[in-house]
Amino acid sequence: MKQFLVINGPNLNMLGIREPEIYGGQNYETLIEQIRTWAQALDCQVECFQSNHEGAIVDKIQSAYGRFDGIVINPAAYTHTSVAILDALKAVGIPAVEVHISDVRTREEFRQISYAGLACEAHYIGLGFAGYQKALEYLAAL
Repeated sequence: MKQFLVINGPNLNMLGIREPEIYGGQNYETLIEQIRTWAQALDCQVECFQSNHEGAIVDKIQSAYGRFDGIVINPAAYTHTSVAILDALKAVGIPAVEVHISDVRTREEFRQISYAGLACEAHYIGLGFAGYQKALEYLAAL
């Protein structure tokens, strides 16, 4: 059975509260429930992790080495700033998929760059929670 790690970055724990006009009204717990349901339907196991701290995300990526078959990552604000997350993804060499709930390509100019995305095989951007489903399906098909 394939095992996937889903990593969510800063402020995603505030879903449903933070800018619902951009991120929707569903909360983080609903997202995690849906991810688990989608993984089960794909006959995969999933571990979900969220942190507001860059180093904790780097540590989690490094700890995935040899344990997971794929990583789904929404680095959130660290998308646009973290070379450390990029380097960790490259170091472990695990297939990774980038997800963003909102369409960062149509937002502020500073959101146009994705460092973490440089280490990802696929990108699902602006699909809401469904982007996570697409990412899991992509990894399950590898």
